[in-house]
Amino acid sequence: MKEQTLKKKRKRLVFRTVILAVMAGLVIFALISNAKEEKSVIAKGEQAPNFQLQKFGSDGETMALNDLKGKGVMVNFWATYCGPCKDEMPYMEKLYPEFKEKGVEILAVNLDSTELVVQNFIDQYNLSFPVLQDKNGQVMDLYNVSNLPATLFINSEGEIVEKVIGPLTLSKLEGHLQNIVPEE
Repeated sequence: MKEQTLKKKRKRLVFRTVILAVMAGLVIFALISNAKEEKSVIAKGEQAPNFQLQKFGSDGETMALNDLKGKGVMVNFWATYCGPCKDEMPYMEKLYPEFKEKGVEILAVNLDSTELVVQNFIDQYNLSFPVLQDKNGQVMDLYNVSNLPATLFINSEGEIVEKVIGPLTLSKLEGHLQNIVPEE
């Protein structure tokens, strides 16, 4: 009888110790998580953080957002596996020559890791605007982008005018581009 009582007490002790250890672990995890710096959310009205990425098919040539000061800039995050992203590309290509003349640059930030697939896509759609390679997703993280497509419209002062998550129609794209044309 005493032996059974001792076994029960040991089981309770082990159970309570495990529960206490789990609870202590959760408290430590919560403290560490809250102590880390919060991820900033890029929103309308804020200055767009600078980034520099390599252009596809350019033998190492890079492009930085700060290089485009004084211009309106559209930054589109996309990937070849994203159906709605593919649908937007012809609209962007159609409007690019007109808005480039007006002082607006379109940057397509690609999140694929396979250069050949992206280069074939660029060739297939005859894209003339810069396509930049964000292999490690550092710019995607910088801008807190989690869904594709995602598009930011930045005015000539470097301020984010609009952030659109999801696909754009031709007319919506044209309207947003019109809003970031630099004043003369």
